[in-house]
Amino acid sequence: MRAVDIIVKKRDKEELTPKEIKFFIDGFTNGDIPDYQASAWAMAVLLNGMTPQETAYLTLAMAHSGEILDLSDVVDIAIDKHSSGGVGDKTTFVVLPVVAACGLPVGKMSGRGLGFSGGTLDKIESIPGFRVDLTTDEFKDQLKKIGIVLTGQSLDLAPADGKLYSLRDVTGTVQSIPLIASSIMSKKIAGGAQAILLDVKVGLGAFMKTLDEARELSGLMIAIGNLAGRKVETVLSDMNQPLGSAVGNALEVIEAINTLRGNGPEDFREHCLQISAHMLVLGGRAKDFKTGRRMAEIAIASGGAIDKFRVLVNKQGGDESFIDDIKKFPMAKIIKTVYADRKGYLTTVNAQIIGEAAVALGAGRSKKEDPIDHAVGFLIHSKVGEFVERGQPLFTVYANDDGKSEEAKQNVLKAFGWSDQPFKSLPLFYD
Repeated sequence: MRAVDIIVKKRDKEELTPKEIKFFIDGFTNGDIPDYQASAWAMAVLLNGMTPQETAYLTLAMAHSGEILDLSDVVDIAIDKHSSGGVGDKTTFVVLPVVAACGLPVGKMSGRGLGFSGGTLDKIESIPGFRVDLTTDEFKDQLKKIGIVLTGQSLDLAPADGKLYSLRDVTGTVQSIPLIASSIMSKKIAGGAQAILLDVKVGLGAFMKTLDEARELSGLMIAIGNLAGRKVETVLSDMNQPLGSAVGNALEVIEAINTLRGNGPEDFREHCLQISAHMLVLGGRAKDFKTGRRMAEIAIASGGAIDKFRVLVNKQGGDESFIDDIKKFPMAKIIKTVYADRKGYLTTVNAQIIGEAAVALGAGRSKKEDPIDHAVGFLIHSKVGEFVERGQPLFTVYANDDGKSEEAKQNVLKAFGWSDQPFKSLPLFYD
């Protein structure tokens, strides 16, 4: 069996066998199949797709490329949540401590940025010292002792996905539904979560541009989860405009901390409360959605959620003083607010344009070895459907380079669409 034959077979729109998929994944993982062949194969998958059976085989091959974590001896039920990627999505930093404060253990393995979608690990590293490289034993011990973990993917867990994940980011193959589904679910299966809530983003700033695509991805991941004996539910949420106000690593962590204190943007707070409620029901801590939501509200209002976030940061070596003094976070040298040059109703706040502009500022990566600038990004001051007066703040640019600042300003201005007539606001959730 040769890697090139498998690439050609998928190029020619033929269905791969379980043995061929396992051969390719094992070879890529151990280094026998080089990056350039894996890139060609990923592009063939992007262009020609995979059957549900192929995707399931791919998921299991990636999950079994390393250790499969068993958490049944650590907690009664371990729950995880995953977002399929978006702009301004810092939900993890609120939802995890809220859910954990309600008594539901949550262990999450997150990734770096993909394309114009920000990465949870890149964001949390805005807090100096925060470790994202916990070993399997450290993961299990921390989950048992404090009921909350946020770390990167262990080299022992789904190593095939770790390699393919970084490769997809720089080869234009992020948007493939089979590769997204297998990437997400292989990590969840390997990570030991018994219950999984999947937040599937849909819209301009998501990899799934339409509801049909989002439903296809959702159905695929639920089927894979059922095959692996996991409880899986999905929600379809809007990503036509950024979630919350902040886009950029440190800016997003600051916004999450403010939300944990009860002061965050209303759309972001509501999104987090609903995700938390779904998780509490899925994990058996709440009898219904209404009860789960009320539990989440109390966790924030009582200070239990921010305390749990502080415990998480401290336990993983981060400087918890940043939580109490957000002025300690890295701050850009250039901060410029851009004001509306007209009045009207906003019809578009294009999340993809804003996400790509953030990457160009240095908040994301164009190449997998690129460094991240934690200080740069944007604050977006208005939402679709709102009426904006001439001279009202539209967005603020945070940059460390004059040229990049001006370029970002011009690019983000293109994200806004206007109308003289009232325009309907966007929903938070579709399904």
